Order: sequence, then structure tokens, then C-alpha cells
Amino acid sequence: MEKSSPKPAPLSPDDPRLQKFSLFAGLGRDGLAALLGLTDILEVPAGARIVSAGEPGYCLYVLVEGNAKVTVEADSREVDLARILSGDFFGEIALVDDGPRSANVTAVDPCVLLRITRMAIGVLSGLQPAAAIQILGAIGRALVGRLRASNQKYLDILLSKPEQL
Repeated sequence: MEKSSPKPAPLSPDDPRLQKFSLFAGLGRDGLAALLGLTDILEVPAGARIVSAGEPGYCLYVLVEGNAKVTVEADSREVDLARILSGDFFGEIALVDDGPRSANVTAVDPCVLLRITRMAIGVLSGLQPAAAIQILGAIGRALVGRLRASNQKYLDILLSKPEQL
């Protein structure tokens, strides 16, 4: 999906859906307008793969409408890791790291996505530095929250099997 061409479906900085998204919290109208001018809108049918584990990533996605599932292949089966709902974002590690995608993301319903590339963030930092800082801060907070949750799950597993300590 990452290499597909976007289908134009303009979003306005006044769109009430966007006002509720944590990624855009603290952005003024001008900052959000600048960001939207640098991004692509994609429409994805239900069942379509949005990103695939192992592929290189260069952008993050914001789910504007619909929901998606995050899965990995393990022992020849697909394991559900998470659900992504409207307002959530995913793929943010690609903005920090040149490594491969760590999981698959598949649209469960028809989805509308906002694709934000590294280049868009770089250009935004020149046009609207405060907006870029707000977005990077929100991404950082999400990554830290996910890391804390993963650490807790790992600790819970270790404590449930003391012989492994």
C-alpha cells in the first residue's frame, strides 16, 4: 500500500474529526493547514493491507475514518496485536528509523488515512516550527506510552514464570 498513489479527498483544518486527534492537539489552525498541505489522503477498502511487516517505511498514517488491525506472522499463523481506531496513528517509527516495518496493518472497514512522510515533517519544521515540534512531541509521547505498556507486559510475563528469572 505504501507505494500506491493517493486518491485526492481534501481535508480542511476546520474538519471537526481532526480537532479530536491527539497527534494534532496543540496545533493551531495555521499549523494544521500547513501540515495538511504537505500530506496525502488515501482511501483504502476493507481487507486491504496498508503496511506489511518487513517492508521499508518512510511515513506514518493517521486513521481519519474506519478501523484497522495490527498483526504479525508467528508460527505460521496471524496473531492480532492491536486495533487502530479513528484518530489513532501508526507507523511513526518510520519517521525516526530506517528499519523495516515491524507488523502488518490491514483495513477492517473502508478507511480514510492521512499519510505523513519524513519529508513533510522536515518541510513543516521550516514553515511552522512550533507545529512540527507539537507533532514530534505527540509522537514521542505515544512511543513512550507504548514502550511502558510493552515493558509492563514483559515484566508480567517474567513474574508469572519466576523460574525464567
